[in-house]
Amino acid sequence: MKSQDSQLISKAKSGDENALQALLSKYKIAVYNLIYRMVKDKQEAEDLTQETFIKTFKSLPSFNEEYAFSTWIFKIATNNCIDFFRKRKLKTYSLDKPIQYKSSEIQQDHPDPDLDAEKSLLAQERSKLIRQAIDSLPKKYNEAIILRHRQEKSYEEISEMLDLPLGTVKARIFRAREMLNKALKNKLT
Repeated sequence: MKSQDSQLISKAKSGDENALQALLSKYKIAVYNLIYRMVKDKQEAEDLTQETFIKTFKSLPSFNEEYAFSTWIFKIATNNCIDFFRKRKLKTYSLDKPIQYKSSEIQQDHPDPDLDAEKSLLAQERSKLIRQAIDSLPKKYNEAIILRHRQEKSYEEISEMLDLPLGTVKARIFRAREMLNKALKNKLT
């Protein structure tokens, strides 16, 4: 195969159109398939294949016959695709400028990731203050509020667990909430 390519290349270098046509016929499908896998567009692949062969035939005098012609032409095709991607302009928008739409402008708002971190820290601090306030409640109120809000037990379940009348459980939870509101009134904003 390499010797067949060498003969065709030698003839093509001397200007033999049939040799150029034979090289084109031999590698066109393989080069097209390589390019198509990269650009995933038939029309672009056809155009890039044609450009690849034009570049290949123009550079044929500089081809070093110690190497395989197929490797050389595939490298030219790959570089041609890379150049295509570099030249292709992607539609981009400025984050600072409004987008023009018909006769008006649309202003874009983008969330500030630093604010999310700040909110997270504030929420952690708030949770810490609430936990400390709950922990400082007298035992009977602490126990009732933890069962109700941390463990999400119903009033009836708490009544059974603590062996207390339902009214007493409700009163303790109500009283615990009042104490928490008073303790946290100026600490949480």
